[in-house]
Amino acid sequence: MGSQSAALQVKILSTTFITPSSPTPNHLQNYKLSFFDQIAEDVHLPLVLFYPPNEKNSTTDEQLEESLSRVLTHVYPIAGRFTEDFCSINCLDQGVKFVRANVNSKLDDFLEQAHKDVSTALLCWPHDTWTVDQDNLAITPLVIVQVTRFECGGIALSMSHAHIAMDGFSSLSFLYEWSKVCRLGIPTKEINFLRFNLGEIFPTRDLSKLLLPRIPGEKRAESKLVAKRLYIDESAISKLREEMTGLSFKPTRVEMITAVLWRALIRASEAKNINIRRSLMGIPVNLRSKISLPQIEKCFGNLVVDSPVKFVPVETKMELNNLVALIRDTVQKTIEYCNKESPDEIVSAVAHLYNGSFLANEWGASNEVDAFTCSSLCRFPILGADFGWGKPCLMHFGSRHNQTCWLYDAECGNGVCVQVDIKESYMRFFECDQDIKAYFKW
Repeated sequence: MGSQSAALQVKILSTTFITPSSPTPNHLQNYKLSFFDQIAEDVHLPLVLFYPPNEKNSTTDEQLEESLSRVLTHVYPIAGRFTEDFCSINCLDQGVKFVRANVNSKLDDFLEQAHKDVSTALLCWPHDTWTVDQDNLAITPLVIVQVTRFECGGIALSMSHAHIAMDGFSSLSFLYEWSKVCRLGIPTKEINFLRFNLGEIFPTRDLSKLLLPRIPGEKRAESKLVAKRLYIDESAISKLREEMTGLSFKPTRVEMITAVLWRALIRASEAKNINIRRSLMGIPVNLRSKISLPQIEKCFGNLVVDSPVKFVPVETKMELNNLVALIRDTVQKTIEYCNKESPDEIVSAVAHLYNGSFLANEWGASNEVDAFTCSSLCRFPILGADFGWGKPCLMHFGSRHNQTCWLYDAECGNGVCVQVDIKESYMRFFECDQDIKAYFKW
């Protein structure tokens, strides 16, 4: 954790399993996973929200547990366990793991350290998430929650979920609705915010006949990844927009910020490797509102496709407006390519897309290519996750499995925060990049 957080200690007080308030009916006890679940990474993704002490901090752990139990009656798959073939979930109400903990610090002191070293936030993650791999994923709870209380009354609530079971839309919808149920005392019969039909629409497939082999874990974890937190305010976003000349469209905040981050990463790689390398930026696209199949808009599970934006030295121009146009064009083409009439055609399109990019020997599988992801959680209702404690004052995202930029609405309500998880050897060049210095604050 580093010397800064050496004195901080989190003490686990209790561990329990929260089960649905009503037993899962027999006809729902085998939840079928989908093709999109199969292609999701076999990792646990943690998120931790920090809440400052205030008069509202009256919600107890018992209220959290009781409201979680009610929500699980609706979102029943996450109280189950994967089958050994990872084609379904046995929904036998095994439960969500719920950990209570204390930390020997006041939240203000903790946050002061966390703003200097964002990895301090890892202390409040469920520790089980570090050791999840293919060997123990089937027996690990799909969701682990940890509530850590500070000496001053501040609270950290972390939730880690198995990516195979749920994507960002599913996990953040769950977290937001759970907070509403807890704060407002919504009864079980009124909890109904997700559909559970993706496995019927997109059944699991024999991936060996569809996809090139997945890149082994050793390639993904070849270097230590470190995290830093940046912030771009509205005035810097406006300045950036003014400089985006020559475009035939008005770029979004996310497109512009992604272009700035990507160019800085390309230049950091060039400084580290003494030559400019090809770069592959994966941009996750939530297909729920993008394809015309019925009954998928609020479906639980994974329904994301990564749009592969490719930078080729000499061929691709480095100007920001060119990168913004490339990002816009690639994402739109990805959506159009995947928007087929039948589920089988959509699966074939996704497989073809991945085989030509993330799994291709000359791209995602090559050691000569830098692979990044830029995931935008802007407009997701994370800041609305009020369990009775008000809005979170700091968020921290998990993974450290891939080089990722996480974008999310700033807690202060003005601008965008970015958490950058990249190789340690790239970070020292990235944080000195002229664009990062010009537009972002640390």
